[in-house]
Amino acid sequence: MTDKQSNLGGAAVKAPTADRPAAVRNIALVGPSGSGKTTLVEALLVATGTIPRSGRVEDGSTVSDFDEVEHRQGRSIGLSLAPVVHNGVKVNLLDTPGYADFVGELRAGLRAADCALFVIAANEGVDGPTQALWQECASVGMPRAVVITKLDHHRADYPNVLEEARAVFGEKTLPVYLPVDGQQQVTGLVGLLSEKLFDYSSGARAEGTPPQAYADQVAEARGGLIEGVIEESEDETLMDRYLSGERIDAKVLIDDLEKSVAQASFFPVLPVCSATGIGMVELLELMTSAFPSPLEHPQPEVYTPIGKSVGRISCDPNGPLLAEVVKTSSDPYVGRISLVRVFSGTVRPDSALHVSGHLSAFFGEARGHEDHDEDEKVGSLSSPLGKHQRTLNHCVAGDICAIGKLTRAETGDTLSAKEEPLLMRPWSMPEPLLPIAITAHAKADEDKLSVGLTRLGAEDPTLRIEHNAETHQLVLWCMGEAHADVVLDRLANRYGVQVDQVPLRVPLRETFAGRASGRGRHVKQSGGHGQYAVCEIEVEPLAQGAGFEFVDKVVGGSVPRQFIPSVEKGLRAQMERGISAGYPLVDIRVTLHDGKSHSVDSSDMAFQTAGALALREAAKATAVNLLEPVDLLSVLVDDDYVGTVMGDLSSRRGRVLGTEPVGQGRTLVKAEVPQTEVTRYATDLRSMSHGSGTFAREFVRYEPMPAQIASKLVQEQAEEF
Repeated sequence: MTDKQSNLGGAAVKAPTADRPAAVRNIALVGPSGSGKTTLVEALLVATGTIPRSGRVEDGSTVSDFDEVEHRQGRSIGLSLAPVVHNGVKVNLLDTPGYADFVGELRAGLRAADCALFVIAANEGVDGPTQALWQECASVGMPRAVVITKLDHHRADYPNVLEEARAVFGEKTLPVYLPVDGQQQVTGLVGLLSEKLFDYSSGARAEGTPPQAYADQVAEARGGLIEGVIEESEDETLMDRYLSGERIDAKVLIDDLEKSVAQASFFPVLPVCSATGIGMVELLELMTSAFPSPLEHPQPEVYTPIGKSVGRISCDPNGPLLAEVVKTSSDPYVGRISLVRVFSGTVRPDSALHVSGHLSAFFGEARGHEDHDEDEKVGSLSSPLGKHQRTLNHCVAGDICAIGKLTRAETGDTLSAKEEPLLMRPWSMPEPLLPIAITAHAKADEDKLSVGLTRLGAEDPTLRIEHNAETHQLVLWCMGEAHADVVLDRLANRYGVQVDQVPLRVPLRETFAGRASGRGRHVKQSGGHGQYAVCEIEVEPLAQGAGFEFVDKVVGGSVPRQFIPSVEKGLRAQMERGISAGYPLVDIRVTLHDGKSHSVDSSDMAFQTAGALALREAAKATAVNLLEPVDLLSVLVDDDYVGTVMGDLSSRRGRVLGTEPVGQGRTLVKAEVPQTEVTRYATDLRSMSHGSGTFAREFVRYEPMPAQIASKLVQEQAEEF
């Protein structure tokens, strides 16, 4: 392994262990793509002596971005774990992707974490998706803090980004340190509560007295911070003492700040510079002292395998085993690896446990794989540091570990004791809304394709695999184009499956526009037993959703009774194949009223063929309409983009049904839009709303497609085939 591939320098790194939940902190780093999360993890690893030097995202040498796809694409696409130890506390850093397509990995990181660290670049600011994620964390009471990175960037504007963060995240988002400049670059931080300067200008951290030039800034920022901390304090007399001029002891203020952070009522802001190491020690101190331990964070709801609630189990290493698979990955040497958050009990190597995956049975939240309920044996137990697995002899409640060779456990599954099976409600996951149709490139790829997709589906709950019975296409539902690229890349490079992307076919339907008659004549004589069948039918359209009706009005035995079901069978087969464009024919009534037969040459197959011919003949006598599925789209966007979104929906032949303000500067737009117009809407909406828009869709009904669009579609498909 070269240094470009790893920044561990070949040194053996001991796995950090925790024997009690109080000595663990699980922290998810979240924020926009390019905000510096992965680089911040590198700096924290160096600051704690976990690795000798920082890797670079550009070189593919960081601990967090170890996947080959990440190296090829130059960005994080998966959740990764990097544990460090500071002051006897194990901090599990969960680096999450910032790109919207990989929100499934982000949600998994939040599930495993007890606190969220929002990483904002000083040269970029707060974007829409980050604001939405903040509100999502607020809705579940997750403690949060903000780190403003890239102070050394030539376009860095820390004061402006700080004000933007306060405006977006709320007035309780306040700085606890003030950056100090020297020779046009940040050289240190002033602690607003301790009133000490932490100087990094010499390359090492040294304490000192804040520069006199910063006295007014420090006093103003310190006053705002103290008032914010006291307002969240449980001591009602503290504000009176402060307003009367009494100097409040820094330790009292720090204790109150730490309690407020853990209770998710106060959100500290820290300026840091990953390149120079400024702020790393201060950030680690905040993580280990103010961020909540697993004992302080509410546990998920727990159920028995039959769906009976057992409430919330306490985070006790000696309690019943309860853990959850938050990520599944495949290693070419080790095999399947399950990243697991332990909520109760203790996991040990070579022990037996129970795997529960009854997600759809009780919660209606199927993850694209079958429900399962079985026992498995724990293989090796390890603590990941990026791609490196370091052996563990146990993992206690509150901690995170990797378990090898759990052959049936998949992302989102619950792990519990064999004797006491339990089930956890899964975390919420957005629906994949970008469909792509694929086909095996060659015959040799067909057999491997199913295996590869099954494994990818087990690893990635945001990937939905559909075998569409109407269009006969294999469709992958992805979160976006970047997600689709990763899926196809892994199929090719990990599982050796080459696929071709083909145009997606929307499941249209056909129906008769008016009454028509048809005569089907199937007469062949080529020596030996011949074929003879004639049937005459009348076709009329029915109301939408009525299906197919077959009426027998044959009199006089012109069509023998034993062959009347054959006519119906032939009609149904032709309806499945379609009449004009190859889509199923629906909502018609067919009346069989006459025909002819032969005592020797008539047969079941002959009358099936005659029935199909009669239907095709009737279609020539009237118009055949194409019916397209219409979806109800519920689009949630910032108020600034409502007009743009409504105009775009109208251009897609959509009918806007109305808008509804939902608060926090966002509006819900509802519209009925043909499915043919929204196959790429996941990508288009993200573009027009600058990443802040989301949408859901549900089927409503079928409607006639406009004639000019239908004729163009039929022509395109004729050229395609």
